[in-house]
Amino acid sequence: MGLEAWRTKDAVKEAVIKLLKEYPVHTITFDNGKEFAEHEEIAQSLDADIYFAHPYSSWERGTNENTNKLIRQYFPKVTNFRELSNSDVQFVENQLNFRPRKCLAFEQPMVFLKSHCCT
Repeated sequence: MGLEAWRTKDAVKEAVIKLLKEYPVHTITFDNGKEFAEHEEIAQSLDADIYFAHPYSSWERGTNENTNKLIRQYFPKVTNFRELSNSDVQFVENQLNFRPRKCLAFEQPMVFLKSHCCT
C-alpha cells in the first residue's frame, strides 16, 4: 500500500484501532489532518477521549515530538524512509521501546507497558 493510500481516513481509523485496542488508552491527541476525520469512531472503539492540537503548537503533543527527536538520532532529517528496510525500522523501534525513560521513573517503555497493562 502506498503512503497516500495509508493516509485515508478509513485506513487511519483501522490502523489506530488495531494498534491500540489491547491497551488502556485514555486520551489521544491528533493533529488536524483530514486523515483523522473518523476520530469519533476511534474514540468510541477505544473508549478514549480525542483531542486535537492547535496548528503549529508542537508542545501540545510533547510525547510525539520527543519521540520524533529520538528517531532522528537514528534517521537524520534527510533520510528517505521509503529506502529503509523493515529490519532497519524494527531495530530503532526496539531501541526506543527498551530505552529507559525519565517520565517512567527510568523504566523501559515495553517493560512498563507489560507491567501496567492487561495484555
